[in-house]
Amino acid sequence: AVMVKAYPHDPTAFCQGLVAHNGRLLESTGQYQKSQLRLVDIDTGNAISELKNADDVFGEGITVWKDKLFQLTWQNGYMLVYDVEPLQRKGYVLYRDIDPKLREGWGITHDGHSLILSDGTADLRFVNPDTFKLERSVRVKSGFKPISKLNELEFVNGRILANVWYEDRIACIDPLNGNVEEWIELSHLRPREVRNNREAVLNGIAWDEKHQRLFVTGKYWPALYEIKLRE
Repeated sequence: AVMVKAYPHDPTAFCQGLVAHNGRLLESTGQYQKSQLRLVDIDTGNAISELKNADDVFGEGITVWKDKLFQLTWQNGYMLVYDVEPLQRKGYVLYRDIDPKLREGWGITHDGHSLILSDGTADLRFVNPDTFKLERSVRVKSGFKPISKLNELEFVNGRILANVWYEDRIACIDPLNGNVEEWIELSHLRPREVRNNREAVLNGIAWDEKHQRLFVTGKYWPALYEIKLRE
């Protein structure tokens, strides 16, 4: 992948979820007592508005489905539901109601039909966004090797892009069979300010469909990058 442009990113933001929405970014940040949902101006990296999570919530991935925004929590056992315009909390969905085996929330996206959730394992769950019933799950593999620690997700042009926790690369996954079709290497983008911070991993993928722009960032990264994938 080649870097097209760099933008500022709040270096205090522990990025757990990133979504492009109406020319801006929505970002979910993690850490207990610090988690929040933020509406961010791309050019400046400044938050236009912020909605703080409860102190006992560890924020994770987000996705926008129609007029709703879904925010995963890590080990709290539920997904939060918001109205997206204006941003306000509406309720929650228990993980156990989606699937009794679903314990943690890591990444979430959708393919236009189903929500797609990751939970730290090699399995992706496809969930009905209206009833929250589990439709199917798929095991992600590179060759024969299951790929776990699937984190922030984004659906781009028919494929699921996934951060892998502690890796400076993104998996491009076939949603039908879970096969990793290619890896996007991004170690060259890692900012020197966070080079020695083990927790400051690549995390956060946002696809601006309208302008065909792909953004990536990381936890505590001082920059957001627009990247172009090689054809």
